[in-house]
Amino acid sequence: MKKTIFRKLTTDCLKFFLLILFTISTIIWVLQAVNYLDFVIEDGHGFFVYFNYTLLSFPKIISRIYPFAIFLAFSYILLKYEDKNELIIFWNFGINKIYFINFFIKISFCFMLLSLVLNAIITPMAQDKARSFIRTSDLDFFESILKPKKFVDVVKNLTIYFEEKKKNGDLKNIFLNDKSSYNESQSIIAKKGRFEKRGNKKILILYDGKTINNIKGKISEFEFSKTDFNVSNFTTQTVTHQKTQENSTLELINCSLIYNNFKKDINHKIKKKINNCSGNNLENIYKEIYSRLVKPVYITFLVSISLLIILKSKTDHTFKSYKLKIYSLGFVSIIFLELSSKFISINMIQNLIISALPFLLVLIIYFYFLITLKVQKI
Repeated sequence: MKKTIFRKLTTDCLKFFLLILFTISTIIWVLQAVNYLDFVIEDGHGFFVYFNYTLLSFPKIISRIYPFAIFLAFSYILLKYEDKNELIIFWNFGINKIYFINFFIKISFCFMLLSLVLNAIITPMAQDKARSFIRTSDLDFFESILKPKKFVDVVKNLTIYFEEKKKNGDLKNIFLNDKSSYNESQSIIAKKGRFEKRGNKKILILYDGKTINNIKGKISEFEFSKTDFNVSNFTTQTVTHQKTQENSTLELINCSLIYNNFKKDINHKIKKKINNCSGNNLENIYKEIYSRLVKPVYITFLVSISLLIILKSKTDHTFKSYKLKIYSLGFVSIIFLELSSKFISINMIQNLIISALPFLLVLIIYFYFLITLKVQKI
């Protein structure tokens, strides 16, 4: 019977947790997906890139909502059981409160482990995969974002201007400025142009124009009746290099160990293989490691806060204010959890203190349970 009532309570908490997690995450994902339309409208990427990029952002959203969903689910369900006098069933079956607390703290370890996997493995992998779609993307919708009588520079190092676009797709009176080479630039003026796709390349065919080259201050020019300009050689202005948050956790740990002389790196071979592994970026690396490996520990602390509800009965005249204090403590803890990475710096002692804090908080609240329940027995 004990297993049955524990299973029911755990199932209720799990169901409500999943409901909150995916409902809020989906709402945020939809709102974010609207913002990501800029990849198509302004940056010229195709809808395939847009769809994959937005889809792969979902794990990151889940990881951010996860602590809030945990606290709200456990506190709400326990409060609901208290209001309906269903917690009395546990006490009537001889289950003492410390056993009840221990059971759900063990359950919280499972949620903590899931959060750890999500933060340390799934989210960075998904973000890196999303960025790779942009890195390997051609500008499928580049032609559609061009507007007449407007300088368009969504493509890196290239500016395009034209006066008119005919119904057949021809561009009239075109100006192009190419600054893709260091100390060199090329300007092209043409009376007419047309886009064509040859294989995987997008080509702008220009007619009746002039090319002006500026190479280290030396200017030369020549006229042409027809020439090809390969737009596929250019990339989007969107950031395509790998960010620190997209590095794998193992890469960040190895980089940290090397800079703290815990690991040898002969001829800097390991550092060269790891993107963003530099002394200037070390603080960001520490923050990312903290967010992935330490923040999940707060999950156990948040579940413990929700368990404070069982220390008082709803018949107590202070229960309403007590309930408000629990929710206030929970939401303050979630806010602190989100802000705590701001305190991570280059100072390793400070980082260790901040990293030890969630473990210390779990111990403090557990000893509070022991002392309070011992006093209640007396």
